[in-house]
Amino acid sequence: MTLKLHQLFPSAVATVQLPLDPLDLAGHLQTLLNLRGEAEGNPSPGCAWTGDLNGIWQLHQRAEFRDLAGRVVEAAWHYLDAVGFDRTRVALHLQRSWPVLSDWDQLVGRHHHPNAHLSAVLYLSGTGSGEEGMLRLHAPLRPNELVPGLAVGHGGPIADGHPLNADHWDLAPQPGLLVLFPSRMDHSVLPNADPEALRSSISFDFVLTAPAEGDPPEYLSPHPVFWRESKL
Repeated sequence: MTLKLHQLFPSAVATVQLPLDPLDLAGHLQTLLNLRGEAEGNPSPGCAWTGDLNGIWQLHQRAEFRDLAGRVVEAAWHYLDAVGFDRTRVALHLQRSWPVLSDWDQLVGRHHHPNAHLSAVLYLSGTGSGEEGMLRLHAPLRPNELVPGLAVGHGGPIADGHPLNADHWDLAPQPGLLVLFPSRMDHSVLPNADPEALRSSISFDFVLTAPAEGDPPEYLSPHPVFWRESKL
């Protein structure tokens, strides 16, 4: 008997390789190191240094990163096209962008971005081996395990790493690799296992609203031009 499996309701994760000029890349890396300064990581031991926790969360506003951010914005629009959005009926806002620098044995814990709708990571370093620390995207649900919790138990009957019962997907960094994914998706970064390597990336958060023109639909926030801060 031959079964036809229908993989329904997939999570859309996109990757694209952006060409980076070697001189520009070297300049970006030096700028990020200068921004980090003497810091070695975030307050929690073993955690990578992340700019958003250190006042560096608007890289796209800096002149040297505007071109790079523009290419990420272009990729974000292509992502929206690919998952069925009508460009004329949404506005895309680049909300935040920040560097993440991971030295040997540093990681980023599992988290998601509740402030955003679409997130992206652009890598400025890496060999493609994953030794410097893989990006790990975590499955929100495990519907194919059938018995809740079965896949995470010890000695269970489900084959380890089966693609229809996987609980995560790993991506190895390399310069110019851009990945885009829904901001609600939990993700983490595995420890940098190369004592000689610095793992460098820039994260981006996007928000979707209704366009500035016309009346906003109920399910989308109005365009920020209509917002007013309310103070007591």
